[in-house]
Amino acid sequence: MKKIVILDYDSGNLHSVAKAITQVADNKTQILISDKHEHIKNADRIIFPGQGAAADCMRKLKEHNLIDEINYAIKNKPFLGICMGMQVLFQKSSENNGTDLLNIYQGEVKDFKKHIKKDFKIPHMGWNNVKQMTEHPLWNNIKDNSSFYFVHSYFASPQQKNIITGTSLYDIDFCSVIACENVFACQFHPEKSTNDGLQLLKNFINWQI
Repeated sequence: MKKIVILDYDSGNLHSVAKAITQVADNKTQILISDKHEHIKNADRIIFPGQGAAADCMRKLKEHNLIDEINYAIKNKPFLGICMGMQVLFQKSSENNGTDLLNIYQGEVKDFKKHIKKDFKIPHMGWNNVKQMTEHPLWNNIKDNSSFYFVHSYFASPQQKNIITGTSLYDIDFCSVIACENVFACQFHPEKSTNDGLQLLKNFINWQI
């Protein structure tokens, strides 16, 4: 039985992600929404969804004692970060007058308002193309420049350019996907991105590290 844990910290599209995973998983896959240590430790792979503000996300992660659990999962299991679940992997965010994040990767999460023209609406919401910058198993059967669904006002700016696995254009080119070893994280919402989003989730389920 393959076990997938979706991290539960009272935030994110937890049930939407679980429903999407259910659509592409076989009957030998167990899907749990949980913050329990034993579930995370025994999981075969971890999904970290997220939405909302960076400070709220970090506060809830601490309240649920998930900081160490996330660090453990990132070092040991296939790990998928979605939206805020990607941003929080960096050092800090300019959101909420500056918020310290998990500091897994070097880089900052920046405010679109300070980097794009005023006639571009914030948040960046809706469908946008993702240019695949590197090959990756999670891109299997997904064409380059396919469209995915975004909802965000901030974007990640990694210092380590070699982890940038996808970029998108919203007045500026920004990093929309990162990957490093057993971690894959995307700014868009695969659970809201119809066929290509479901394919990405299926690829994650089948990803062999």
